[in-house]
Amino acid sequence: MYSVEWQKRGLPHAHIPIWLLNKLHSNEVDDIISAEIPDPVTDPRLHDIVTTQMVHGPCGALNPLSPMADGKCTKRYPRPLVAETVTGNDGYPVYRRRSKEDNGRTIKVKVQNQEIEIGNEFTPYCPLLSRIFETHANVESCHSAKSIKYLCKYVTKAATWLCWYCVGKCE
Repeated sequence: MYSVEWQKRGLPHAHIPIWLLNKLHSNEVDDIISAEIPDPVTDPRLHDIVTTQMVHGPCGALNPLSPMADGKCTKRYPRPLVAETVTGNDGYPVYRRRSKEDNGRTIKVKVQNQEIEIGNEFTPYCPLLSRIFETHANVESCHSAKSIKYLCKYVTKAATWLCWYCVGKCE
């Protein structure tokens, strides 16, 4: 099951749920999904891909031109820094995002002609997909029936509309 949408710039945007054969536990999430800036010494290629393609922001007070509503980022960034990945109350994991003091990495980004140091609170990605496609690819791990129901409903909404549209026009 998948859904392809077209963005304003004419680029495709796909939603593809993938069901795993075995349940993914909180301690295994970090092997598939990371929310930390990769080490530029041990993996310079992944570091370059993530820092150029996967960093959201900065937003909020750091960048007033970012998409915001009521003074907050519409994508809920910056995310909280946590030492270990845990499953949140809504069924989505709260990814490990270590602070600079807890061995987390930071990068400098340029915003409105000034350099700002940001950390892991702006970075989610899948190392495997990032290496393969070298592009922006969001990945979420869903652990509850509520989150899976939402995802399936979201993915199939375009197909439902397309079928209704086709039936209405084809008669």
